[in-house]
Amino acid sequence: MTLRDNKDSMVRRVAVIGAGPSGLSSIKSCLDDGLQPVCFESSDDIGGLWKYKEVSDPNRASIYKSLTINISKEMMCYSDFPIPGDYPNYMHHSRILQYFRLYAEHFKLLQHVHFQISVRSVKQRPDFSRSGQWELVTENREGQEEKHIFDAVIVCSGHYSYPHMPLKDFSGIENFQGKVFHSWDYKGPEELHGKRIVVIGIGNSGGDIAVESSRVAEQVYVSTRRGAWVIRVVSDNGLPVDMKYNTRFVHILFQLLPINILNWIGENKLNAMYDHTMYALKPNHRLFSQIPVINDELPGKILSGGVVVKPNVREFRGSSVVFEDGSVVEEVDVVVFATGYNYDFPFLPPSIMAKSGHRVGLYKHVFPPALEHPTLAVVGFIHALGAIMPQAEMQARWVTRVFAGLKKLPSNQAMLKSIESDTKCMEKSYICSKLVPLQVDFVTYMDDIAGEVGARPSLLWLFFTDYPLFKKVLWGPVSAYQYRISGPGKWSGARHAIFTQFDRMYQPLKTRQVDDEPGSSVAWRVSKWSVTIGLAAYAAYYMQLKPPAALLKLVSTIRPSRI
Repeated sequence: MTLRDNKDSMVRRVAVIGAGPSGLSSIKSCLDDGLQPVCFESSDDIGGLWKYKEVSDPNRASIYKSLTINISKEMMCYSDFPIPGDYPNYMHHSRILQYFRLYAEHFKLLQHVHFQISVRSVKQRPDFSRSGQWELVTENREGQEEKHIFDAVIVCSGHYSYPHMPLKDFSGIENFQGKVFHSWDYKGPEELHGKRIVVIGIGNSGGDIAVESSRVAEQVYVSTRRGAWVIRVVSDNGLPVDMKYNTRFVHILFQLLPINILNWIGENKLNAMYDHTMYALKPNHRLFSQIPVINDELPGKILSGGVVVKPNVREFRGSSVVFEDGSVVEEVDVVVFATGYNYDFPFLPPSIMAKSGHRVGLYKHVFPPALEHPTLAVVGFIHALGAIMPQAEMQARWVTRVFAGLKKLPSNQAMLKSIESDTKCMEKSYICSKLVPLQVDFVTYMDDIAGEVGARPSLLWLFFTDYPLFKKVLWGPVSAYQYRISGPGKWSGARHAIFTQFDRMYQPLKTRQVDDEPGSSVAWRVSKWSVTIGLAAYAAYYMQLKPPAALLKLVSTIRPSRI
């Protein structure tokens, strides 16, 4: 089907590949900016990763039956559609899928989704230099192919579909007598009763599987190459950890204080809960060099002996596993590889997805820089200590404004230079590898893309025009509502959503009447202002030493949005 006359250069219809959280927000952003989205979803339902299936489909993301998200609901929801107040703060995957259904129904997104249609190829049309159009080949469940022509394409296919199984790295694994599988295949502990299990890898999936299987297994061992910092979802006073610490105030601290001091403070706080050295967890990297493992139960399982932490596996000998320290675990029944995922875009031309270091060389992790027309974008291929939903939504808002001609990108040369600079900075600040090719700071990245959209909140403007909201934005969590206060896509309910986010956090906890209101601690109010005074004193001292650099850092946090 021809979408438009080639002589007309305006983008009208957009192909959206995938109806997961990134795809849904991309459909909505297309509609908001007057574009016509056509979404192709290979499965029979929305939700992407969060659609649980008893049997995993090849080349699709897969989750286990008990999976509960480790991001609190107020920090993971879309910017103009709060999660219902009675939903738990950390939601089971079934609740997350329910939320996506509510979102899709509210904004009438489902009518734009074509289910059980897989995209086999995306390539530029012969007249791309003039039209900027793309030819897509799709395949339905009967194997019938169809060609389509679109003005633009948004790729929302995710990056948890291709399990990484490094079998060649482990001598003797081919002769191992037990069962071997990747965490991608794990659905639950039903088949692990009474087994001796070795989990290779201590990321979030490895930690979850180790904890859950330890309830039924004879013994669970976790093998880790470099260790991990482990944090809890339950923070001080029982608050969700991200609502307490993912704030603009903390973000300003990160801009003012040396990273070594911040690492020292954070590591000491974690070690006060459980000494990572004593628990054999201490990694060979600093706290803020890599996203930590989020698991409240793992330290307890280590303390009770249900989980034993071991170094990297050296080799397999029949049913025995030999570790690098020379220790041996015998009669192992199951080995679980929680070793991450490879990323791939098999339907895209390889030349479009060029590499920059380990990562795909995309301008601000979204746009390929070498195209003559910016009519292809990748949404949701991002990694940060924060939920993908608000980040993908922000990317989608930027993408559709570019597609609609409301925002221009820099020159190809400028984008290439920016990609090179970002890659160097990222590799200097974080541990990056082919399996974890990128990592960004959540607030910095959200503010950066919001600046492109024209929706970045201005602390200075709020200070003079709406001081109560200023206090909430500065001290409160950086929830996505902040990016609907002003600018394109402004939502009239954003201010109310910000003021009531803690009400929605408390609501599912109010299951018994008590006298004191939660969160009213005088100690917290006193400590908050003590920290404010301390920060002001440090800032004054720092600016005496390096006034230009310090001033630039501070101004960058309060400058008005570009609208």
